[in-house]
Amino acid sequence: MSGRALLMWDEAVTKYDFGASHPMDPVRLALTMGLVRAYGLDRAVDVVSAKPAGDSTLRLVHREDYVAAVRAASENPRAADQSYGLGTMDDPAFAGMHEASALIAGQSVGAAEAVWRGEAEHAVNFAGGLHHAMPGAASGFCIYNDASLAIARLLELGAERVAYVDVDVHHGDGVQAAFWDDPRVLTISLHEHPRMLFPGTGWPEETGGPGPAEGSAANVALPAGTGDEGWLRAFHAVVPELLADFRPQVLVTQHGADTHFEDPLAHLAVSLDAQRLVQEACHELVHECVEGGRWVALGGGGYAVVDVVPRSWTHLVGIAGHAPVDPESVIPASWRDEVYARTRQLGPGRMTDGRTPGWRSWEDGYDPADRLDQAVLATRRAVFPLRGMLT
Repeated sequence: MSGRALLMWDEAVTKYDFGASHPMDPVRLALTMGLVRAYGLDRAVDVVSAKPAGDSTLRLVHREDYVAAVRAASENPRAADQSYGLGTMDDPAFAGMHEASALIAGQSVGAAEAVWRGEAEHAVNFAGGLHHAMPGAASGFCIYNDASLAIARLLELGAERVAYVDVDVHHGDGVQAAFWDDPRVLTISLHEHPRMLFPGTGWPEETGGPGPAEGSAANVALPAGTGDEGWLRAFHAVVPELLADFRPQVLVTQHGADTHFEDPLAHLAVSLDAQRLVQEACHELVHECVEGGRWVALGGGGYAVVDVVPRSWTHLVGIAGHAPVDPESVIPASWRDEVYARTRQLGPGRMTDGRTPGWRSWEDGYDPADRLDQAVLATRRAVFPLRGMLT
């Protein structure tokens, strides 16, 4: 296995653009790549591009009629068929939508192929992580589900155990749905409680389809307002044990930055520093639990497009490339100039929110009256016995 790390990048992914009033502003991708370059991380990783996902690849997850509907909306956005979730407020149709979406999907599929074949140990596609798209419908700013497509391609190549860990503030519903009945895929999602936030799924009782897939889905539904300590406690109380039990051949992770306290679309209170710690934890778990250290790391949500997203995903690139960025470092002035030129906003000055998060280990006991501990315990009681594990 090569120790190389890849960064999947093609400038054309910034054409995934729902319009000026939409919260998913593609400037977040351009600014992330700018910050990666400002820190010289493009020399620590190999920056490569993969071809767009073709129809045969897209059909690993998506229905043929849906792909045709996306193509049609891409050619004539005004005629988008809303029965497929296209042309809606969340997923407005735009010219070139199919091409931009297929390109992002292709980067994630290419990342999966590279780590499976041993061409790289880790691969990052921060433009990916579009985890809400369903087989036959767009949903939640997501047209093609690149995470599911990457996993499906790994299975096609012969993988027998693939784990997916999603720490976006929203439930990874599209990926869970794609592999609901497949025991070869373990999906784990930590997200804000479905009573409070789109898509309204991700209850702890959602544990996989009947039969051999029971216990192949785990969902931690976090109370609104959960901050660093609770978020890290929940992650470490669930994810490491499940991965150690499953022993995946590849780990696919989704690192939506919308758990942050500045994010305008959700209600968690997580800092950049805690996000970085979870990224580091995923990297450590890859080398502890995953055959060959195979890791595909994706982006996801994140709508504080200047202050949060570029810093969070630049940390991710550095960690995957074994060249972590010092959180106390002063951000290069060249990048802050780029921020102002693109957005007329002032960029952040350091790679930290100034937090030093800690958390209590689950092994030290839990408080049955604490809402965070109740959420963790609900997940452990729902999933662990199905896998023959102690709660």
